[in-house]
Amino acid sequence: MNSDRRIFLRSPYLIFIGDTDDRALAKTGLGIVQWCPELVAGQLRFEGNSLDLGTSDMTIADAVRAGVKSLVIGVAPVGGKIDDNWALVLEDAAAAGLDIVSGLHLRLKEFPGVAAAAKASGAALIDIRNPPANLPIATGKKRTGKRVLMVGTDCAVGKKYTALGLTKSLQERTVKATFRATGQTGIMIAGTGIPIDAVVSDFVAGAAELVSPDNDADHWDVIEGQGSLFNASYAGVSLGLLHGSQPDAIVVCHDPTRETNISCPEMKLPSVADCIEINLTCGRLTNPEISCVGISVNTSGLKKEARGPYLKALSQETGLACVDPLIEGCGEIADVILTRFGGPEHA
Repeated sequence: MNSDRRIFLRSPYLIFIGDTDDRALAKTGLGIVQWCPELVAGQLRFEGNSLDLGTSDMTIADAVRAGVKSLVIGVAPVGGKIDDNWALVLEDAAAAGLDIVSGLHLRLKEFPGVAAAAKASGAALIDIRNPPANLPIATGKKRTGKRVLMVGTDCAVGKKYTALGLTKSLQERTVKATFRATGQTGIMIAGTGIPIDAVVSDFVAGAAELVSPDNDADHWDVIEGQGSLFNASYAGVSLGLLHGSQPDAIVVCHDPTRETNISCPEMKLPSVADCIEINLTCGRLTNPEISCVGISVNTSGLKKEARGPYLKALSQETGLACVDPLIEGCGEIADVILTRFGGPEHA
């Protein structure tokens, strides 16, 4: 089975964020605007919502006049459900002929008004979180090529951003590298991938094996992580992805301003050192040679003057390169990979 299912979305997009004002929950919209700005025409947010993706505000009527082709649901609320007032907006957009793109666990056809409006106008209803059928269980067999997986101290700490940034940095160093998407936003950006958290638990590791198949010896798959081994809500998918990815290397992603789990507020976040240790211990099941090559830190919540000292202290504590992928980029981590594993000429 091949995981390279191409997903075609009509652009430009109108990103819908409604009344969601939490940046962590709006990571889909933020990610698309960050990595595919040329495809985005504007955002649609309810009155009073202070969250701004950094693009133009539009109504559905504005979007139609501007030639928008798709309304993309840009938020991923906990549990993946939407309110009835959101459904009314989606219905209006579908009636206006806009394709509706959803990365949520629900299916758009579950909303009769949206389905009827799309049928009448000819708009498409596109559910990104729709894994392929007949996924295999994992084999644990070693695959050719190299793999680096993003892991995290919690959810929504920058795993996708880091994977995209690291892919770019490796490619800039003439390394053959491919971003492998495992979540809805990554799939929208890459146009391919498997939504790992929508896979039945027995087949998560098998799906991860499909995401990064055999490849050239000098090729790196840069795999988008999901969840966290330290988040009780999503640790299951994180472990299956870790085992199926068989990573040669991991990058730990962390938000230093977050003290508790995003979905389990009574649970404290682990230290970065503990996160490294547990991921390496669990990862050795399918790759005994796994190692950590760097730490990616979302420093957006730190004061400007505190950012540099924090990264320096964390680097001294762990002995690893520590970067903010949106400020420094991931070049330092890419250099560690080349030093530790050899560049293309050493493959």
